[in-house]
Amino acid sequence: MTSEVSFTIDTPLGRRSTSVTYRRGGAGEPLLLLHGIGHHLQAWDPVFDLLTADRDVIAVDLPGFGASPALPSSVSYGLPSVVPVLGALCEALGIDRPHVAGNSLGGLLALEMGREKLVRSVTALSPAGFWTPGERQYAFTVLRTMRRVAKALPLPAIERMSRTAAGRTALTSTIYARPARRTPEAVVAETVALRTAPGFAQTLAAGQDVLFADDIQGVPVTVAWGSKDRLLPRRQGVRAKLTVPGARLVRLPGCGHVPMNDDPALVTRVLLDGSRPVGDTPAPPSIQLA
Repeated sequence: MTSEVSFTIDTPLGRRSTSVTYRRGGAGEPLLLLHGIGHHLQAWDPVFDLLTADRDVIAVDLPGFGASPALPSSVSYGLPSVVPVLGALCEALGIDRPHVAGNSLGGLLALEMGREKLVRSVTALSPAGFWTPGERQYAFTVLRTMRRVAKALPLPAIERMSRTAAGRTALTSTIYARPARRTPEAVVAETVALRTAPGFAQTLAAGQDVLFADDIQGVPVTVAWGSKDRLLPRRQGVRAKLTVPGARLVRLPGCGHVPMNDDPALVTRVLLDGSRPVGDTPAPPSIQLA
């Protein structure tokens, strides 16, 4: 069950109110979950309940995605604007420096929150921002195409396609290595989320010049990449490790760009390892990308 929290943020036109939809459950140290562009908090459903046994889990719809409304018109969707919004969200929820895990765009936001020392640890699953110009252009072209297809298909056609494994593959194989495992209801919901997201175009435009090039000091970082990621190739994980030398680099065998559905047990283990409370048993050695 989702909830909504309203809070105020600083904008070029002064203080403005905004709100974010979220799902929260479990107990333990707080773990904030951030989805990718065009997706919604339900992307974390395959691992949410598994995580709640050990963490206070908060999955959010990023501003302008899912059920969260767009940001105020004077606020951009670039990192310098969205990261403070996430900081204000944490304050509104009474969370003091949570652990954060993000996928794709969410992974980039998680890394930036780590760089700003807003969080206790960072786990980034196939994060954006470690691309070459050509790789970025390819990814953005694919995302725009997915959005056009989602907007062009009538809802009855989406529902019909979602009822077969072949249809779910056609709709979601770009982001999942095992799209047939996704439920018909989930495929319909995430396709609708992609077609209706008011923040999609502005977020994509803000990403044109994004390149994560700073090390992160004093915050544990895990970077994990699916071996079958078709949107952001796994070689970008090696660049992430070179950029953040202290990061733990983990391979997710058989997983695509959004790995939570492809292997929930493995992703849960990675997220729990990455958000280990200070003083717990050290993480096992990194599994290097092959």
